[in-house]
Amino acid sequence: MGQARDVMDRLTETLTTAKNLQATDECFAEDAVAITPDQGEIRGRDNIVEYWRQLTQALPDSTYEPVHSFEVGNTAIDEGFYVGKNTGPVPLPSGETLPATQRDIRVRGVDFAAVEDGRIVSYRLYFDQMEFLGQLGMLPDAP
Repeated sequence: MGQARDVMDRLTETLTTAKNLQATDECFAEDAVAITPDQGEIRGRDNIVEYWRQLTQALPDSTYEPVHSFEVGNTAIDEGFYVGKNTGPVPLPSGETLPATQRDIRVRGVDFAAVEDGRIVSYRLYFDQMEFLGQLGMLPDAP
């Protein structure tokens, strides 16, 4: 196992098992950049950790079910399911929040983490926002 795989595994642990955002902070370089489907480009470690704080607050009992894990050079790639119950406010890109729905979610996602000197410098997260919002019951009924 290489450095990228180790850092990605630590990140997953901090977000789902340990629930330790201070340890999440330590996974990212100060000037890291993250790309997310719901918030777009996020620059800087503090802003990335704030993104994760809001998501873990919305789904505090979240777990991760791995499907595939890879490492290519300095990049770790994970595919799996983010699972949890929405018991906290859901952040919106506008900065507003929606109240908890008390619904369970299980959303497939893929993330890529490029690592330099033991920290993530570039992070990309992909998941289907419509699936996420649908499972939360936040989409209008189709005609």
